[in-house]
Amino acid sequence: MNIAAKIALAALITSSASGLVLAGGADLYVEKNCITCHGTNGNQPVMDAYPRIGGQSEMYLLAQMKDIKTGARNNSHTLAMKNVMGNVSDSEMATIAGWLSKQSQ
Repeated sequence: MNIAAKIALAALITSSASGLVLAGGADLYVEKNCITCHGTNGNQPVMDAYPRIGGQSEMYLLAQMKDIKTGARNNSHTLAMKNVMGNVSDSEMATIAGWLSKQSQ
């Protein structure tokens, strides 16, 4: 296989994998009930006090989810979030964060 074919194959695999992560993130976002409070794309929260999370940095979102799950972040909304995050694995958090970061603000 020549170098151009290898590059094309690598790009195809990367874009396909990225598409799967984005689709998986949307599915997990609904399955894990994130949509209930944060809205369709993370920017239509049901209460003004809830954050708009769509379009935020992937690393920021992941850190916030992990901090809520471990109890490192503790504020008026974290009790409800802690219960939700208890059902989300680290890999699922990463997938959701990746998807959310691609949503428009």
